[in-house]
Amino acid sequence: MGSGRTLKFAVCEVLQFAGLCVPLFIIMQRFAVIVAKVKTSATPPGDGSTAYWLIVASSIAYVTSTALLVWVPVKYMVFIKKKFLIGRKKWRPVTLVYVILSTLPCFAFLIASSEVQINNNLKHDTFTELPVSLVLFSLICIDVVERIRHCRLTGQANDMERDADIPSTVLTHVEQVTPVNTITPAVPGPAVPGPAVTTAYRLSPYAYTGPLRFLCASDARADVFVDSFVFWMDTVEMVRVAGHPLVYYSGWVFPIYIFSYLSCLRVVVMPHSPLLSSLGVALQDLPFFFVRVGLIAFFGFVTPILYLMKNLLVCLAFIYFNFMTKLRIFNTERMFF
Repeated sequence: MGSGRTLKFAVCEVLQFAGLCVPLFIIMQRFAVIVAKVKTSATPPGDGSTAYWLIVASSIAYVTSTALLVWVPVKYMVFIKKKFLIGRKKWRPVTLVYVILSTLPCFAFLIASSEVQINNNLKHDTFTELPVSLVLFSLICIDVVERIRHCRLTGQANDMERDADIPSTVLTHVEQVTPVNTITPAVPGPAVPGPAVTTAYRLSPYAYTGPLRFLCASDARADVFVDSFVFWMDTVEMVRVAGHPLVYYSGWVFPIYIFSYLSCLRVVVMPHSPLLSSLGVALQDLPFFFVRVGLIAFFGFVTPILYLMKNLLVCLAFIYFNFMTKLRIFNTERMFF
């Protein structure tokens, strides 16, 4: 049992540290190649090799220093359960450190790569696929590891899922129901009280026990992977637009990467937290809507209309159901009393 826990702990730590280092090394190496080409093509030509190895050495020094001075101490304090870090488990300090130490410099070097090429009339690399996908995939991996590291990876799910904030699949709905008085019109007399129901339980609609019950297989630990990827789809699409040549070699990379980074900050809040709705609107859907409107106006349909409508409808639904329904004109209960 102890060896299994140690192995799981080691695997989780290696995956998270790899997610911290690998995107930085790849993006800074590609940035070093661009700077070397700029130095070589300059008039008079400079030493591109020196600039290349200087940037590579700087990336190694940055990763080493941040890992020793920030990453390892934060990990240590989290594992010994320092109250100022874990609190009531409303936020995740490890993901916050990752977003600051890895995602922020990666996006900064993506912007710098665009500006260097624009200023020197060079179109060498738009970072279209591997580096950008690797940054977001590493962020997804950090999110998944943080959510399932306290769960058992063998056997069936147990109560430890609560530590990872994974919802149960057995009881899906609990609500209070007030007593109901029914009146039988055919029999005159006082009203006959109906059954008083205090709590209503509704089991999962997929709880099937027939011969095809294997088709209804579901495990909350597996659902974490689906939820994590769906959580990032809008950000992935926005970052993908920045790789379009017309967009990348323009000033639009600034708002795209800045607002994409702000949307990444949502991962700091615990999953299924009540704050996620307002943060999703404020940090993602509202700014993404205006950025996409501008992109379509300047470059045409470089981004799908589907995501534009998603941002618009999410913002409108959030405002309507959380604020406008409280007004007297939309509150039908107050209108009749």
